[in-house]
Amino acid sequence: MTNIYNNILKAKSQGQKLLAILLDPDKLLLENIATLISKINQSPATHIFVGGSLVENNIIDDLIVTIKQQCTLPVILFPGNPSQLSNKADGILFLSLISGRNPDYLIGHQVQAAPILKQTNLEIIPTAYILIASGNETAVASVSKTEPLDRNNAEFILSTALAGEMLGHKLLYLEAGSGAKYSVPLEMIQLVSQNSGIPVIVGGGIRSHKGIAEAYRHGADLVVIGTAFENNFNFFNS
Repeated sequence: MTNIYNNILKAKSQGQKLLAILLDPDKLLLENIATLISKINQSPATHIFVGGSLVENNIIDDLIVTIKQQCTLPVILFPGNPSQLSNKADGILFLSLISGRNPDYLIGHQVQAAPILKQTNLEIIPTAYILIASGNETAVASVSKTEPLDRNNAEFILSTALAGEMLGHKLLYLEAGSGAKYSVPLEMIQLVSQNSGIPVIVGGGIRSHKGIAEAYRHGADLVVIGTAFENNFNFFNS
């Protein structure tokens, strides 16, 4: 599968909203995957993201192969570090944590990953990853040893997003973090989406259908659901 990014651009141009379900391999059991995939197939999801801040098991390849046997949605890596790469996926969000100043997450891990990715057929999508304070310390902040940006300083977050776009990133990812107490402020989503020319992804702390709809209404092009679906496979049927 190719042209994942072009399809995202096309959806944005047509006003079509996208939805990704984030699967963290550390929180899944392979014996439950069939049920999970069945629920995904019944959901409005358009993409599947695979990855996490810490992935300590070795099931990523098997997980992706199983997903692709039973589901036609594009599977995109959302890696916390180079150990989470897999040539079984369709693409990868090549993340740079531009909200922090830890060189490992700005460029270090990317340097390690580059020669590996060069040998794959993955569609590589450069993504500016911006962590926003969410009321508690999330796994992203803890693992990356970076401070999230102040959720009350929308102008600085906008400047950060614009810098990411000007550096050549193709996506802006506004992230509250897995298990966030608060989601990304709606006015911040709106400010970034109105002032940037590339698709905006929003994730973290969204726990309801209303939360998804509000993120869309304020300019999110793609919303990511992780914890809410992990905790309730019937999330989209409730």
